[in-house]
Amino acid sequence: MPPTAGLPLLWGDFFGAGGDFAAAAREFLGAPRGGLASSGTACLIVILTTLHRLSGRRTVIAPAWTCPLVALAVARCGLSLRLCDLAEDGLDFDPEALARLCDADTLALLPTHLAGRAADVDSARTIAQKHGAFVVEDAAQAFGAKRNGQSVGLAGDAGFFSFAVGKGLSLYEGGVWVTRDAALAAEFSRTAGDFLAQDGGMEFRRGLELMAYMLFYRPALLPWVYGQPLRRALKRGDFLSAAGDIFSPAIPLHRVSRWRQGIGCRALARLRDFQRQTEERAKRRLAALDALSGVRVFRDREGEKGVWPFFLLRLPDEKTRDDALKILWGAGLGVTRLFIHALPDYAYLRPLTPEIAQAGCDRARSLAARSLTVTNSLWLSDAGFSRITAVLEESLAG
Repeated sequence: MPPTAGLPLLWGDFFGAGGDFAAAAREFLGAPRGGLASSGTACLIVILTTLHRLSGRRTVIAPAWTCPLVALAVARCGLSLRLCDLAEDGLDFDPEALARLCDADTLALLPTHLAGRAADVDSARTIAQKHGAFVVEDAAQAFGAKRNGQSVGLAGDAGFFSFAVGKGLSLYEGGVWVTRDAALAAEFSRTAGDFLAQDGGMEFRRGLELMAYMLFYRPALLPWVYGQPLRRALKRGDFLSAAGDIFSPAIPLHRVSRWRQGIGCRALARLRDFQRQTEERAKRRLAALDALSGVRVFRDREGEKGVWPFFLLRLPDEKTRDDALKILWGAGLGVTRLFIHALPDYAYLRPLTPEIAQAGCDRARSLAARSLTVTNSLWLSDAGFSRITAVLEESLAG
């Protein structure tokens, strides 16, 4: 099983005219302005570079438990990263800690919509306004999620989405930035024009990778292309590789071809129905997960309507989580970890962003040590899901 519910591509997606994927994504989201880049990380680089050019400030505040690519993007921009711990029992910023971290050099706050859930952007925006900082929504994992009837990514000054493998709809790599502000949109487009050049070699590679994704993203072949490398990594104790948590600081910055955009446009036409199916499947399975004593399942709050690529679970303690993973992680059932560490604990990040090593982030570290994810793939059978819940029950019982 894949670790996330990805939209399968069809042969027909690869044939037809090129497209304008940014325009199609804006229409899907109800976003007035936006643009396309080679990845969600590239979108973040475009946004932060632009905001730094406009304000001169240098400090970016991100959650202490998030994708390592955020730290690499901040370093790529030559900016300083400051980490904020998580709110008690949640995925949002701790508002008190966030207020203490902001100062006159704060460029942007990055509220992050993790695991398809909608983040509390309002609190971050209130604090940012007091310091003249921008709010940039990291919606890489939440394309299609809404809060108060509006797409995530549009409540702050800017937002961005990822279309990498594992993000639902995939261009193999690709990202879209959005904003409501016409002046900012013009500046983002200017920066993108400076940064994103044509790269035929990279686009040829991405095209081949996208075709391979279409061919191999199916239950009969995933055990070979995903399962075997996963089990090898687990056997040697390389959890970073097993979770796909190792990234290069050499972030590709290039334009996405109209051919690959056309593939994305044709797939996007099926996404609403696909997300409706994943939501219905999630509703059926949430009850079984909620029944697990001591397990916290992250889900929507009032006014939120997230997407469900997977379920994010927090177990009572690290031992219980590890006992479950010993059985489930390599079992082919789509159970894995979202991020292995809180950001200060990735050794390979420290030479690039040395300031993060001193961050206080007890709640982020606790979540990293106690969490796992369960796929919401349409290919996970009821019997497979029951096996997962049975193992979790056994681990909880000690």
